[in-house]
Amino acid sequence: MTAQIIDGRAVAAKLLEDIARETEQFTLTHGRRPCLATVLVGDDPSSHTYVRMKRNRCAEVGMESRYVELPRDTTTADLIAEVEALSADPAVDGILLQHPVPDHIDERAAFEAIAPGKDVDGVTMHSFAAMAFNKNGFHSCTPGGILRLLDAYDVPLAGQHAVVVGRSPILGKPVGMLLLARDATVTYCHSHTRDLADQIRGADIVIAAVGRPELIRGEWIKEGAVVLDAGYNPGNVGDVDYRGAAERARLITPVPGGVGPMTIAVLLEQTLAAAKSALSG
Repeated sequence: MTAQIIDGRAVAAKLLEDIARETEQFTLTHGRRPCLATVLVGDDPSSHTYVRMKRNRCAEVGMESRYVELPRDTTTADLIAEVEALSADPAVDGILLQHPVPDHIDERAAFEAIAPGKDVDGVTMHSFAAMAFNKNGFHSCTPGGILRLLDAYDVPLAGQHAVVVGRSPILGKPVGMLLLARDATVTYCHSHTRDLADQIRGADIVIAAVGRPELIRGEWIKEGAVVLDAGYNPGNVGDVDYRGAAERARLITPVPGGVGPMTIAVLLEQTLAAAKSALSG
């Protein structure tokens, strides 16, 4: 079996077209553009690249992008104050605090300073609870993008065994909650899982989100499984042995060009939703 590639760029492009059209209508109707505020602390080159990509996508769909850059020595208290000010600003619809922040900052405390109605990146405990209880709220963007890809390729979820490798609070844990809400049976694996290969061999759907290059070997993949690789490591290498997995899987995401493009698309979709909600509420 040779896997069909899940084209995240194409799915994201379609979603961005829809967002651009709805953003134009929103602007015409309300006399202002939806606004995403991005906060970046420090000088990490990768973070600067990601922020630039997000700002470019905002411009492409007609959204306003506000950029707050803070020095590396910013304290937790100062960062929280900046986030709280954005939360209180009626001109700001969504807030993105670029992850990771410098080690001396309490990232969780900074995340929790984001008003739930502006947590368009889905990083607060409020948003996680909404995902866990299948209530209205914003999804963590990469997990939300993964669900969009599964839907775009008509992958059934009810009754399927999904194995999530990774348990981060903004990727591994929430994607499991979203899958549970769609009636999948979910197994979480992580660095202390002793029988990782056996767990993956039984999976109908594999979500790789651990941040270790090619940890998941191709021969572990069940024939006909669906593989979504949310890992990104130096050299454009994912968490899955792509070549080996593609020989056994039915569907697979490439790295890059699979999960990644969906993250920004979902972020902007949720920013537009937050703008609409703010005006209707």
